Amino acid sequence: MTITSINPATNQPIKEYTLATDAEAKEVLEKAENTFQKWKKTEFQERSERMKKAAEVLRSNKIKYAAIMTQEMGKTLSSAEAEVEKCAWVCEYYADNAEQFLQDEMIESDASKSFVSFQPMGVILAVMPWNFPFWQVFRFAAPALMAGNVAVLKHASNVPHSAELIQEVFEEAGFPKHLFTNLWISGKQVEKLIENPIIKAVTLTGSEKAGAAVASKAAQNIKKAVLELGGSDAYLILENADLDLAAEKCAESRLLNSGQSCIGAKRFIVIDKVYDEFLQKFRSKMAEAVLGDPTKKETTLAPMARTDLRDELHEQVQESVKKGAKILIGGEIPDLPGAYYPATILTDVKQGMPAYEEELFGPVASVIRASNEQEAIEIANDSKFGLGSGVFTSDLSRGERIAKNELEAGSSFVNQYVKSDPRLPFGGIKISGFGRELSHYGIREFVNVKTVYIA
Repeated sequence: MTITSINPATNQPIKEYTLATDAEAKEVLEKAENTFQKWKKTEFQERSERMKKAAEVLRSNKIKYAAIMTQEMGKTLSSAEAEVEKCAWVCEYYADNAEQFLQDEMIESDASKSFVSFQPMGVILAVMPWNFPFWQVFRFAAPALMAGNVAVLKHASNVPHSAELIQEVFEEAGFPKHLFTNLWISGKQVEKLIENPIIKAVTLTGSEKAGAAVASKAAQNIKKAVLELGGSDAYLILENADLDLAAEKCAESRLLNSGQSCIGAKRFIVIDKVYDEFLQKFRSKMAEAVLGDPTKKETTLAPMARTDLRDELHEQVQESVKKGAKILIGGEIPDLPGAYYPATILTDVKQGMPAYEEELFGPVASVIRASNEQEAIEIANDSKFGLGSGVFTSDLSRGERIAKNELEAGSSFVNQYVKSDPRLPFGGIKISGFGRELSHYGIREFVNVKTVYIA
């Protein structure tokens, strides 16, 4: 059985890859387990040196890695290069901080000595998506490996070369063979891996459907899971917002990665008093997007990752229009050979429409009018998703109050679009998932939090 990677800018095949058999996958797990038995005993200093070397490998090959990401999933070269830099950053962050994050915590009790120790779990299975082919993997792998775990990667089927290169990064950095292994397998084979007693936990970034399937199988086998799933992030534009700033940041977030970001801004809830003015400025910013070849410098809006995903997005737009939404700009598939879709704004968006209820995973913005702050908050929270959220206001204390206390999401940003940062925990609530990645919270997801009591 094989998979074929396709260039989304041309719809032309790139390369065919052979999937591993069940027997080959089992062998990979066994080798990973043998490696874990040695790796868990290494000192943090040794792990740190190799993780810093991984950062060096990433930076020295940045142009090469970026070109592969652009070819496989269509993102612009500049954004792909920035992604490689971010991966190097997360490697350095955990190389510098893992030992501190996992040091024993002394706790007073009736014992002569009692403390909490953080011990590695073992072989962790990572099921990763295509939208950030390197970053999604490294934000899991850097803390997991620094904690003493071993990783097996099942990457998305449309970015197999990226998956191969990530394994090479760790090998070139001097990590032991089989410490991080890329495994080309089908979705159905994932269940068999989760059932294998060697796998101690699983992490998945992807759709809620995939997350539900993986979490269910993990639960059946009494194994921990961390899920980072879809999002329909709501941004509130209040009546005292800097509308130029809001329009700029909202457009940037909506078009980032061709709109294919779980934490990309999706729903824009605007107070009636400034609705028309914001919409005019927002339209102007969205219209500046230059749709085209992702390898060209002038391109700011690259193709989507696959034509089927583009077509699904277009169907959501058409269905929303049938139910009363209006297209302000965009909304038509261009006459180009790849998976292109223009920057699109939908207005008059209401309950019952895909643009209101569902995640629009592409460059389509849903603009919703609200009469006041309370209604805006209610609309923002009227969603099954809860990944990120934003507030634009000149009153920072008001923005902080809304971000902290009112918005139902794993992240709430004020006067900035939501983005991940190694120093800050990342994850969602509701059907956007559970568990956290990054910061000290992320590295403690895949460890045994062990109580040690000495009488």
